Amino acid sequence: MKKTLLALAVLTAAGSANAGINLYDANGVKVDLSGAAEVQLYDGFEKHGDSTIRIDDGDLVLHATVAVSDNLNVVSGTAFKYESRDLQNYELWTGFSGEFGTITIGRQLLVSDDSGIGKDYELGAGQVDFAQTEGDRVAKYVYDNGTFYTAVSHEMDTDHSTTITDGRIGFRTGGLDVRVYGYDGKRIGLKGLTEFNDKNGNPIIIPGEAGEDISGYNLEAEYAMGAINLAASFGQVKYQAADTKVTNKNIDLYEINGSYTIDKTTLALGYVRGEDKVDNGNVINNVYANVTQQLHSNVRAYLELGYSDDKKDELEDFGYVAGLEVKF
Repeated sequence: MKKTLLALAVLTAAGSANAGINLYDANGVKVDLSGAAEVQLYDGFEKHGDSTIRIDDGDLVLHATVAVSDNLNVVSGTAFKYESRDLQNYELWTGFSGEFGTITIGRQLLVSDDSGIGKDYELGAGQVDFAQTEGDRVAKYVYDNGTFYTAVSHEMDTDHSTTITDGRIGFRTGGLDVRVYGYDGKRIGLKGLTEFNDKNGNPIIIPGEAGEDISGYNLEAEYAMGAINLAASFGQVKYQAADTKVTNKNIDLYEINGSYTIDKTTLALGYVRGEDKVDNGNVINNVYANVTQQLHSNVRAYLELGYSDDKKDELEDFGYVAGLEVKF
């Protein structure tokens, strides 16, 4: 039973900080605590921006697995992020896991939050932007047998009538890992009517925003060969006004990258091209390179340089970032 507990604990921790401290493991109950802190010296592509010290990551995660039988576990998790001075709870879920996979419900990350092959820290143009990849009312199913894996999640925001359904199908063999993500969101960013009374008690109603319908996919492939890792992806995403159905963005995004690891040092290089078919054919070409030094299994330091060529010239050409990340 303990082997099953350990395997499922790893599965349910996907998308959060790496588990580092076992608080309790007895009588069929396993509780892990993990966290992360990351601070950077940052100068991005923003015009007229100055170098600054930037808090990039702050997480505290607690996961529990309780064995109720040889083939069934109850799992739960809660997570907090404090990148600003405000503490925000972004995970609070419960569920079941077993050989059938893991089913969780509650506040959690959507499947599409894992999408992307980027090896950049900050200065890559980014992966396909699915806009919202977390929610308070999410049901998620994840299955992974080592070779074949799949997942699906659904967010239903009853207050604003926002719905999101996304999923993933993947296959691994040898050093090859191929997967595809799909995403369909309705009325994302919708804001309802605001009603209040003026000084004479007369009702005043301000119409809300209808939000956007966002749909797309991302096809990804990675190949690991010893110290070398190669990856490529192609994705499309379309943003439409939910009320008028006018297309605001229709983006194709390509990326190819590679990395090479020597002992505890990893060198990475990537190229990203984005094409918006709606926005006057705007095209972004982006190149980034970084070096990462693994000082400890829980500590890494890195330096990254980036170049971005925006046809609309809304960005600076060059940027850099140096950071230190500590996990436990």
